[in-house]
Amino acid sequence: MTAHTELKRTPLYEKHRSSKARMVEFGGWDMPVQYQGLIAEHLAVRQAVGVFDVSHMGQFIFTGPDALTFLQFATSNSLAKLPIGRAQYNMLPNSSGGLVDDIYIYHLESEKYLMVVNASNIDKDFTHLKNLLISKELPEPFKVALENKSDDYALLAVQGPHTRAVLDPFCSVDLNAVKKNDVLPATLFDLEVLLACTGYTGEDGFEIFCTPEQAPIIWDHLLEQNITPCGLGSRDTLRLEAGFPLYGHEFSETLNPLETHMAWAIKMHKSFFGKEALVSLEIKHKLIGLKLGGKGIPREGYEVYCGGKKVGYISSGTMSPSLKCGIAMAFVEKDVAILGSSLQIKIREQMFDARVVEPVFLEK
Repeated sequence: MTAHTELKRTPLYEKHRSSKARMVEFGGWDMPVQYQGLIAEHLAVRQAVGVFDVSHMGQFIFTGPDALTFLQFATSNSLAKLPIGRAQYNMLPNSSGGLVDDIYIYHLESEKYLMVVNASNIDKDFTHLKNLLISKELPEPFKVALENKSDDYALLAVQGPHTRAVLDPFCSVDLNAVKKNDVLPATLFDLEVLLACTGYTGEDGFEIFCTPEQAPIIWDHLLEQNITPCGLGSRDTLRLEAGFPLYGHEFSETLNPLETHMAWAIKMHKSFFGKEALVSLEIKHKLIGLKLGGKGIPREGYEVYCGGKKVGYISSGTMSPSLKCGIAMAFVEKDVAILGSSLQIKIREQMFDARVVEPVFLEK
C-alpha cells in the first residue's frame, strides 16, 4: 500500500472510530482489527453474541434465464438443486488448477442469484466473470446480466449462541425457524433487510444485508442490545478454530483446492471452467490441522518437519482462545498427513511437537 493510495471505508467507519477501534489496512480497506481486545471479542462470540462489520465484502448480482447455467459453468460446486431461499458455499476455479476465489452464492428469486466474494478480490473476480461470459469455450452467449452491486450493500455478521434470542424480538420472521444456509427477506428494527444464515465463525448467527444508509442505524440497535463489536482479529481466530479456509492462505491462484478439506465443493460429475486443469493435477500435499501441546504459537509461514526433514509449512496459525493452545492449518507432504501422528513446527529456531488432527479444531 503506497502513501498515495487512499484506503476504502465502509459505511460504519465513523462508528468504529467513535468506539475507539484499532484500525488496520485489510485488502485495501481501513478496517477495525479489535475494540476491547481479541480474546474478549473471540469469547463473546463463542459464549454470547458479537457483531462484525463485513461491508468490505463484494456482492455481484446475476439475473436472466441463463443465470443458473452460467453459474454452473463458472463454479465448481453444483447449484442444480439449490432452491430459492437457500445459499451454498462454492469456488471460482481458474484455468490452471487454482482458485480465483472462494465464494458464497444465494438463490434470491427465479433467475436471480447473489454472489458474495472476498473483499481483496472484488475487481479480479468481476473481471474474471465478465471474461467468462464471452468465453470462446461457450457454444453461444449466455442470457444473463452481471452487475457489481458491492457499493449498494452494507453487511453485518451477528454471530454467537445467543444471536437468535437477542434478535428475534426485533425481527418480522421467526428466527428459530431459520436453518443453516437459509436466505430470506425480513424486517429488522423496522428496516427491510436480507437475512442469511451462512456464518464464518463456527457459531450460530446471521448476516444482515442492508443499504449503506441503514448500516449505522442497525449497528446502534445491535450495540444497544449489549452485542459485542468485534474486529478482524477475532474473526480470524474464530474461523481458524472452526476450520474455515481464508483466501490467500489456504486458497490462491496456485494452490490446489483438491488438497484441502473443502474439496467437497468441487463436483467432478459436472462440467465447469478449469475442470480439466484440476483433474490433471497430482495430489502431492494435504492440508492438515496441527495442535500443539506446549507453549509455542504457530504462525503463517513457519516450517513443518518430520524426522528432521522439512515436509511443509503453516498456512494459518494462532493461539486458540477457546482451546488455550497453539493451533494451525498446514500444507504437508501427503505421506506424513497421518491423523494422530506427531510432526514438528520450527518456531524461532526451536522445534515444537504438534499432533496431526482434522483441520477443524472446535466442533459445533
